[in-house]
Amino acid sequence: MRTTKGRGAAIFDLDGTLLDTMDDLWASANHVLNSLGLPERSRDEIQSFVGNGIAKLIGRILPGGSDDPRFEEAYQAFRAYYNEHCMDETKPYPGILPMLKELKEEGFCTAIVSNKADFAVSKLSDYYFPGLIDTAVGESGKIAKKPAPAMLEKALDTIGVPLSDAVYIGDSEVDIQTAKNAGIRCILVTWGFREASFLRSRGAKVFAADARELTEKIKNLSK
Repeated sequence: MRTTKGRGAAIFDLDGTLLDTMDDLWASANHVLNSLGLPERSRDEIQSFVGNGIAKLIGRILPGGSDDPRFEEAYQAFRAYYNEHCMDETKPYPGILPMLKELKEEGFCTAIVSNKADFAVSKLSDYYFPGLIDTAVGESGKIAKKPAPAMLEKALDTIGVPLSDAVYIGDSEVDIQTAKNAGIRCILVTWGFREASFLRSRGAKVFAADARELTEKIKNLSK
């Protein structure tokens, strides 16, 4: 991985990696359940359900799963509510902004690849990381989502960086499998939506406990 300007890249997951989005996801899920007269879910439940996109989340909170007759209504209600409330409580994790600024100053390209709906990925990236992310790819239905490698490959193609010059950073088992499927090096953060012990059981090898450590590990992989 090279750090010649425009040649090395750090590709980030969004939820649980760059941004703590859980409270807004939790509130949005329970808004949908309340609107349908269904019992609310705990924060821990919602945290265990996220990572595979809105459709999977809705299927996991409904009693009948993805075959529940209220699925489409719940799906659309979540999208509408989350679009209006995705920045109520969401915030970058400590040290994320300085990390991104340092990487950019040292010549790294940066990108976001997330299973979150593309409209939300663009909105959150533009608001929280202006000028710090070169491209952001969210779930749109037009390309296979993670753990398929297609979204990651699209981001790298957009910024013109080969897999050999990139590292992928995430916080979940989906990210581990995405990196494996793409054949890209991977760093797992331990401040996100999954415990380190769980990630280790799924094959994670390289971890970062805070943004400073993550910055150094990204830079060390370029040597």
